[in-house]
Amino acid sequence: MSPALARLLAEERPLVRMPGAALTAGDLRSLAAGLAAALPSAPAALNLCERRGNFLAGFVALLMRGQTCLLPPSRAPAALDEVMQEHPGCYRLDDAVVERCRVAADVAPRALPDVAAQRVVVVGYTSGSTGRPTANPKTWATFVASTRLNAARLRDVLGAEQHDALPWLLATVPPQHMYGMEMSVLLPLLGGMGIHGGHPLYPADIAAALAELPEPRILVTTPVHLRALVQSGVELPAVRAVVSATAPLTQEMAEAVERRFQTTVLEFFGSTETCVIASRRPTRELAWHAYPGVALQPQEAGTRVSAPWLPEAVLLQDVLELRDDGCFIVRGRNADMVEVGGKRASLADLTRRLMSVPGVRDAIVFQPEAAGGAAVQRLAALVVADGVTDAQLLERLAPLMDPVFLPRPLMLVARLPRNDVGKLPRDELLAALRR
Repeated sequence: MSPALARLLAEERPLVRMPGAALTAGDLRSLAAGLAAALPSAPAALNLCERRGNFLAGFVALLMRGQTCLLPPSRAPAALDEVMQEHPGCYRLDDAVVERCRVAADVAPRALPDVAAQRVVVVGYTSGSTGRPTANPKTWATFVASTRLNAARLRDVLGAEQHDALPWLLATVPPQHMYGMEMSVLLPLLGGMGIHGGHPLYPADIAAALAELPEPRILVTTPVHLRALVQSGVELPAVRAVVSATAPLTQEMAEAVERRFQTTVLEFFGSTETCVIASRRPTRELAWHAYPGVALQPQEAGTRVSAPWLPEAVLLQDVLELRDDGCFIVRGRNADMVEVGGKRASLADLTRRLMSVPGVRDAIVFQPEAAGGAAVQRLAALVVADGVTDAQLLERLAPLMDPVFLPRPLMLVARLPRNDVGKLPRDELLAALRR
């Protein structure tokens, strides 16, 4: 195992905090060792633990056993079955399994083997927002390097006066998503930070969980949760920084968060394929600052990303405009651009315009597919709105976009089928449209 991780797990520093309980790094080492001794022999396991302490213990136990940690794209039975079919011989690791092993933790061997730099320790899956989820293997070297950069960026935000403090993270995203893995698993293990053991979703629960943590506090979340927090009127204890990712955060929302909670908003740019590769403070800058060592090359199909810690270059669908100072501006995604009647538009921009209509609380504009996979000319939209009909929405939307892009059908729904990180899997959108 990495000498840094072995040293950290030997310490008695606080690692996970929960109401009325705490887990130190030493506790985690003992729990993981006991769990490792009880795990079956297999090449891999789906880590389905919902309790963060258990997920951490499961991840370390899999490192000890030389097994790969699989992060499914969702908890839907069909999605889990697909992952298991792609990894013959794997098994499911959940909270019940970890809890049963707690009694064996004190007697289990505690040797920590080395983890080879190029060993694949995690396979993460894309969310499926642009199609079928795809597998993305992650090496130990990639995680160690990216975590060092993420931790350094967060400590920059904390400032020199809190540089040596123990930052405490509260995450609204699950560890099974790569963003959650980086922020709520790797930062506590390798970045010298602590994590709240909960997974709060609603504003009042987020406020209560933050109050259970010492300062300095860092909230790791998404634009969907930030919008709910701002609109809720809930007061938060002092939060030194708020980290947002998984979807673009508008400058207006970032400004509202900083003003409302007297904090600093930091936005991370990354993907399941690359992990985090850049950051920015959206209230002050449009451009993104790439991490040192990241090289970006525009391609016809997107942008080629390479870095010393990535096993190979990755082609992202994001269209990036590179600047002379090494920063970049995101112009959109190839998959986001649609053509209707000879005219081109961005689905994200069309969604933004729909969201600006009074009464709309949540919405998505997307392009279905016709039978046989041929793209249809019409766009569709699902909308969550108060006190307005679909006809009224279309009437109010008409002045905001070219008529060829007006979504038909536009369906009012009680809620959008967002996953745990606020993304909208394409198959769920199509299913909602058929109802």
